[in-house]
Amino acid sequence: MKHSEDRILTTHTGSLPRPADLMDLLNANEAGESPDKLQFESRIKRAIADIVRRQTATGIGIVSDGEHSKVSWMAYARARLSGLEEIESPVRYRGATRDSLAFPNTYEDMKLMLGARSPTIVPKRKVRPQAFVCSGPLTYIGQEEVQRDIANLKAALQGIAVEDAFMTAVSPSNLELYYENRYYRTDEEYLAALADAMHVEYKAIVDAGFVLQIDDPRMATHYNRAVDASIEDCRKFIAPRVEAVNQALRGIPEDRVRFHTCYSVNIAPRAHDFELKHFVDLMLRIRAGAYVIEAANPRHEHEWRIWQETSLPDGKILIPGVVSHCIHLVEHPELVAQRIERFASVVGRERVVAGTDCGFGTSGAGDEVHPEVAWAKLAALVDGARIASRRLW
Repeated sequence: MKHSEDRILTTHTGSLPRPADLMDLLNANEAGESPDKLQFESRIKRAIADIVRRQTATGIGIVSDGEHSKVSWMAYARARLSGLEEIESPVRYRGATRDSLAFPNTYEDMKLMLGARSPTIVPKRKVRPQAFVCSGPLTYIGQEEVQRDIANLKAALQGIAVEDAFMTAVSPSNLELYYENRYYRTDEEYLAALADAMHVEYKAIVDAGFVLQIDDPRMATHYNRAVDASIEDCRKFIAPRVEAVNQALRGIPEDRVRFHTCYSVNIAPRAHDFELKHFVDLMLRIRAGAYVIEAANPRHEHEWRIWQETSLPDGKILIPGVVSHCIHLVEHPELVAQRIERFASVVGRERVVAGTDCGFGTSGAGDEVHPEVAWAKLAALVDGARIASRRLW
């Protein structure tokens, strides 16, 4: 994993805006309407080639496949695991949060606004059962899919000059949240099974020569969802899930892994986000070479000061968000540069890579910034990194 040796390197958190026709195909596939396989795979391959070229044209140094083969950062894994069963049930994670309880009218208005927009964004499709549960032994069966993703990214990188390339994969604890356990005797057994299954995907990505990014928003978002839990309760909840990630990473070199946690897309008040100071020590237990965190939006920009008191382990990298995914304003490059310089002042310039708070275009839903805005933000990130590099070197 490259450090910023002579300039500030740039990256993002994986998900980038998808073309509308690609989203149609991904949504159709997700809804059980099997598209023509050759057409489907050809469109994905072309989309990944396009998105790699656009990243490099924008000036991003550490690129990804934009998650263009995935309907979302998490749901893709369902088809890669055995033991999951579709049921008629509400999705279990969509309950009240601290934020929605504190701002009920705000959330109701946002729901109405999203409902008004969504028919033009996501095509209406036949109604399917709304939830999946674990009803049998878990094993990883997605070898063909992950190898397809690897081959597509390798092909897209041919003849393209980049600093490095990464691929994303969901954490065991987020799968635990979305897919209720109805088979294993305990939560610990279920987490262990999920970790063993995802280890196969993690290792395949690293063995292919790519950096692996673990996506684990649950570390940061559990507090908001667990409305009656104390800070200490949440720390006790996070600790075994850190061990589950490490179990899934066994045998994988730390310097080929970056760990990402965040507060989801969530264009909302966010007054009850779990503060980084309450879990930063737990995050640093993850056996990764870099940590990708929110640091640009108004709720978390101040948290750079935590690194004045918290020691980043030797050899590790910070990838702070210097542009936000949850506000529509495009950051000025000078502000981006200042954000980078703050982190460089506390952990060292060579250990800072400029990133984004979270992904863009995660699912094509109406609660995300417009693709035009996303690319303008990425351009501001690159311009800001150039300004900071001139000052820091």
